[in-house]
Amino acid sequence: MKTQEKSYVAHHVDQLKPSGIRRFFDLASKMENVISLGVGEPDFVTPWNVIEASYHSLERGFTSYTANAGLFELRQEISKFLKTEYELEYNPENQVLVTVGASQAIDVALRAILNPGDEVIVVEPSFVSYVPAVRLAGGVPITVNATEEYAFKIQASQMEAAITPRTKALMICSPNNPTGAVLSKQEMEEIARLAKKHDFIVISDEIYADLTYDETFTSFAAIKEMAQRTILISGFSKAFAMTGWRLGYATGPKQIIEAMTKIHQYTIMCAPTMAQHGALEALRNGRSSVLEMKTSYRQRRNFVVKALKDMGLSCHLPGGAFYVFPSVTSTGMSSEDFAEELLQKQQVAVVPGGVFGESGEGYVRCSYATSMKQLDTAMKRMRKFVEEKQIQ
Repeated sequence: MKTQEKSYVAHHVDQLKPSGIRRFFDLASKMENVISLGVGEPDFVTPWNVIEASYHSLERGFTSYTANAGLFELRQEISKFLKTEYELEYNPENQVLVTVGASQAIDVALRAILNPGDEVIVVEPSFVSYVPAVRLAGGVPITVNATEEYAFKIQASQMEAAITPRTKALMICSPNNPTGAVLSKQEMEEIARLAKKHDFIVISDEIYADLTYDETFTSFAAIKEMAQRTILISGFSKAFAMTGWRLGYATGPKQIIEAMTKIHQYTIMCAPTMAQHGALEALRNGRSSVLEMKTSYRQRRNFVVKALKDMGLSCHLPGGAFYVFPSVTSTGMSSEDFAEELLQKQQVAVVPGGVFGESGEGYVRCSYATSMKQLDTAMKRMRKFVEEKQIQ
């Protein structure tokens, strides 16, 4: 009789499902002639002046640790940037933490504020890491569904219904991944009213803030009286095409940022030094590159949304990020089946909406952060696939 092998993996980790995005990425990587609309990664190379600044950092011998919170120069530049763009005031001494990507900032923020059993409201469809990150931090994720009926924006009444005495925080992402929805200032003020009334913190993931196309972006921390109860998360990956550099940051109330820094110093020590010098250059001299990429993304967004509608798929116009989230319900398929069969028959990789939460079922996420030539071919293949399904 075979003895059952003992597992040394913690129960809460053992129960986590692997990322649904990663599964499709792995499937696509084993096939030939695949056009991937699956991964949220710019097809642009990091601007040359940023790369050069990182080279020079190494050439000048900056190969040691920086301060745990990051280069003071970089924290000063982040503060200056947030002041200029959003009229936010953060002291670089103790209200800015440089992290290894925005993902680490989210993880550290949750671990810094949650006691076991504290609840965090997560608006779905959401980035795949939010719910697992809450669980790993000992919290309880309470999901609230944002639907296409309201342009994938959460309604205040829905949110209020989810609030309990154990609610510690709300996680929002605007512009949103995967829907591209952008919260208006008025919608943020409604959320702020609830946060003050029920005394909870808002973790605002603003990694796509620079990629807002049709309206002026408003930072959640800029809403009246919200700076003292908002942890602002951002980074350099998306706007500056620096995904592989893994550099993000968090700003917020001194007490919380200092708590986050304690966890960061014991687990990471500091973000990579040469990447921090690259980020410094990006903030000082990289804005023109961001605007060029943004112009290109806007053109691609318009092209893809029109192509999807022309093939008969319902698709709202996303206000930001670089994703579209069309409905595939007209094909009669689940989002998982649609994505898998599209990949197998037409070699186009998209992500099934269900991996972003219950309300994502019936949709797929397509990233348009790839060239127009690739997008054109992908849309033609997808149209052929959809037409065949609709004839059946």
